[in-house]
Amino acid sequence: MSRFELPDSYRSALRVLIRYAIIMAIFGLLIGVSYQESSKKLTLDDTPAGFHLEAVIHLALVHGHVFMLGVLMPLAMAGALMLARRAGGSEVSGRGLAWLVRGYLPLAAASLALQLYKGYHILLMARAGERDLAVIDHAFMGGSHVLRYGIYGVVHTGMAVGLGVFLVLLWRSLSVRD
Repeated sequence: MSRFELPDSYRSALRVLIRYAIIMAIFGLLIGVSYQESSKKLTLDDTPAGFHLEAVIHLALVHGHVFMLGVLMPLAMAGALMLARRAGGSEVSGRGLAWLVRGYLPLAAASLALQLYKGYHILLMARAGERDLAVIDHAFMGGSHVLRYGIYGVVHTGMAVGLGVFLVLLWRSLSVRD
């Protein structure tokens, strides 16, 4: 196999990465519309100064995070795989690609789902009339801080480990060979 031909594991990983990015782009657009429509129901007249921003900012940030974690990162990793191969790098193993496809991607989706849940939790409680951010924060995930930090810790650590392992293996594939 020449260095310009792609192994089956690469073709499969590239298809998954590109499809994931397409799905996330559509999801990101829908989140943007959802945010705009949901935040309209919490008017500035109903809220104290600064509270409106505090109530909608978490949901507003989901849109950008979807495009960064779900669209740009997978496309960048797909491009990095192609460029490394074209630059004469050795093949990243199927197990290495699995760290990206089965590690990073699902946990990135879980991270975005958590952010969406938190954004809607805050906005809906504010729309229901709660004006104390400490009360809203305490009620998040049923008030269980152990559950909250446990889930966030597992998801973010797993996402970082999956991406980190893939990047190390990609780096190693570029080592100079004689």
